[in-house]
Amino acid sequence: MHEAYDVHHVQEKWLPIWDQIAPFRSGKADDPRPKKYVLDMFPYPSGDLHMGHAEAYALGDVIARYWVQKGYNVMHPIGWDAFGLPAENAAIKRNEDPSIWTYENINTQKASMRRYACSFDWDRVLYTCDPEYYKWNQWIFIKMFEKGLAYRKDSAVNWCPSCQTVLANEQVVAGLCERCDNAVTKKKLNQWYFKITDYAERLLADMEQLEGKWPDKVLTMQRNWIGKSTGAEVTFEIEGREEPVVIYTTRPDTLYGATFMVVAVDSDLARELVKGSDVEADFIKYFDSVKAASDIDRLATDRPKTGVFLGRYAINPVNGEKLPIWASDYVLADYGTGAIMAVPAHDQRDLDFARAMKLPVRVVVQTDEEDPELSGVATSGDGVLVNSGSLNGKNSKEAIQQIIAELEAKSLAKASNNYRLRDWLISRQRYWGTPIPIIHCEKCGEVAVPDDQLPVQLPSSTTLDLKPKGTSPLATATEWVNVPCPKCNAPARRDTDTMDTFVDSSWYFLRYTSVDSHDKAFIKEEVEKWLPVDQYVGGVTHAILHLLYSRFFTKALHDMGYLNFTEPFTRLLNQGMVIMDGSAMSKSRGNLVRLSDELEKHGVDAIRLTMVFAGPPEDDVDWADVSPAGSAKFLNRAWRLAGDVTSTPGVDFNAGDLALRKIAHKSLNDISFAVESFRFNVAVARVMELVNATRKAIDSGCGPADPAVREAAEIVAISLSLIAPYTAEEMWEKLGHKPSVALAGWPTVDPALLTEDSVTAIFQINGKIKNRVEVQPDISDADLEKMALADEAVTSELAGSQPKKIITKAPKFVNIVL
Repeated sequence: MHEAYDVHHVQEKWLPIWDQIAPFRSGKADDPRPKKYVLDMFPYPSGDLHMGHAEAYALGDVIARYWVQKGYNVMHPIGWDAFGLPAENAAIKRNEDPSIWTYENINTQKASMRRYACSFDWDRVLYTCDPEYYKWNQWIFIKMFEKGLAYRKDSAVNWCPSCQTVLANEQVVAGLCERCDNAVTKKKLNQWYFKITDYAERLLADMEQLEGKWPDKVLTMQRNWIGKSTGAEVTFEIEGREEPVVIYTTRPDTLYGATFMVVAVDSDLARELVKGSDVEADFIKYFDSVKAASDIDRLATDRPKTGVFLGRYAINPVNGEKLPIWASDYVLADYGTGAIMAVPAHDQRDLDFARAMKLPVRVVVQTDEEDPELSGVATSGDGVLVNSGSLNGKNSKEAIQQIIAELEAKSLAKASNNYRLRDWLISRQRYWGTPIPIIHCEKCGEVAVPDDQLPVQLPSSTTLDLKPKGTSPLATATEWVNVPCPKCNAPARRDTDTMDTFVDSSWYFLRYTSVDSHDKAFIKEEVEKWLPVDQYVGGVTHAILHLLYSRFFTKALHDMGYLNFTEPFTRLLNQGMVIMDGSAMSKSRGNLVRLSDELEKHGVDAIRLTMVFAGPPEDDVDWADVSPAGSAKFLNRAWRLAGDVTSTPGVDFNAGDLALRKIAHKSLNDISFAVESFRFNVAVARVMELVNATRKAIDSGCGPADPAVREAAEIVAISLSLIAPYTAEEMWEKLGHKPSVALAGWPTVDPALLTEDSVTAIFQINGKIKNRVEVQPDISDADLEKMALADEAVTSELAGSQPKKIITKAPKFVNIVL
């Protein structure tokens, strides 16, 4: 009778031993091993770990543990992205400081991560809400400020009435706040921005470094978000206005087709053009009717076109025509200059607007498509220019070059690129975040807090009302706000906004190298040793925001001389979601699966194995379709193997059963390849096959004393150490070794054991199998073809017919086509 495998007893047994050994503590400067930096996206402490965490950390753990086994000095740190609205809202609800809720959840998650056997280096831990961390957020902000990359401006911003705070464009999803799902409106505020647009071209160009190393989907999403377009900036005079308006267009070849101009209803230009005029009242009425619409709604192609004539005219620089100027909500204030030349024949939204307002339509690019005025469909493709003066008869490409040259000679245009990407709005009107380290002085203006006064710590929340009111709670902390100016010592005021929490995560991967440094954000020598990150693991939901911002920070810090690389993450692995019955888990749907319940029922190793075995990492895991109970049964079978081995450690494997050794080394080779290519489910399948083969050898083959059985069992244990560490550690102990199996070292594959004595070749006629024969693995195409043509089953079927074609792929098959 076999002893029972008590998963919970095993977990409690090994945790304190691992704490004592600390097998995953990364080596210091004098460590001779090659380095590898493996990083999981750090969690937000909103409660205990959930099923999504279980998948993500299981996958990242396979990678980190594998490279440790391969002899690398692996840094695999962990931290918490600890600032943000959930903590502040919880604090309001519970009437306590946000730090209490935050650190309670961090401690809960930390205990769960330890129980889940995550291979983190617990000497490299950070919390972004710790003043020792956000001090360096402020230091980086000041460096950005000094370089002109941090600035303030008045602008219409995304405003969430529910959260009572500003949102970046990226935090508005389908017109809704990504945090609370309430409709987002526009509000004009003076806000802080990071000038990420200065890096738009480099953010695009440097993706070449990431090709083949990041998922194509992520690179495409970033390219689309940056949204580069090529065109020209064209100058239009405005009647009665001294300063002309510059518009950006991707189609300067259609300038002769412009029949009106449209300015964004919420732009400063629109307000200026109607100020004091007879149409000002109509404009204000129209503005009030559309101001609540989100950018997504405004740009929707099926949205009815509305607008108001401003009573002003622009002058088309190519023909001198007067173009009526309209205000509408389908043009955005932050696109280019907030004004467009409208060419209704060749732009669908312009055409819809022209038809709604009964404005003229003029075709200037002749295509094979129907007249837009008749069909209601704009012709947006290339063609031959008509009704376009000197451009007539030119194709679109030629016309673009010619019209730009003609207008450049008159200083009325210049070739230009434009980007969809907008500067990063970082101001937030909430308490639980990094205070912006700027002091406002009436005499000196905006003054950065001196380095020796950092961090600017948050005042105690106990004296503040944190409930959202549209202004920052920090504004009411008068003793904290009112300070002397660092330059002139006159009375001044601190900035009362806090930073977007994406600032915290845009450089945390640098801080892990120097978590104990009190006088530097990161130690240059340590960064140069470890960075860039070799392998980053996390969800595709961060494909735009976090990854784009991290890339921007890296490039900016590189340009300041602090870094010697320009891309932070060499390789990226995205995992899918864990769902239930085809839908995302939620209480409201009644399909929520609690990780704690699953761990109690099946044990840590079974859950980890199930996550890894479910499919390719990037695919969603439907918990209804997997079997943690089946995983537990397999692990029990693997564990029993170790107990059945009777040979002693150190036995000569070369004396073992050759057939089993070949299976073991072929499995080991396949497992290594599968792990390095992120096909972890394939690696599990090979371990399962090896367990079956070893069991068969014990029960009905060479027997438990054969050295090959020990070798196979040790390969199983070491392989399982990546996925099911408790089971692997138990196996390793039963096999007579001291802990930890995590440091055993990856076995070396013997190439001689990968060669096959023979392989099965298939002979086909017109794709139908006629015979199978055993052949040498190194047989040539010519020899295999001769064998096929001489084979009795083949010659009988051919009956003298001459093949039309013979397709041979030695040593696998010959297909004779008649």
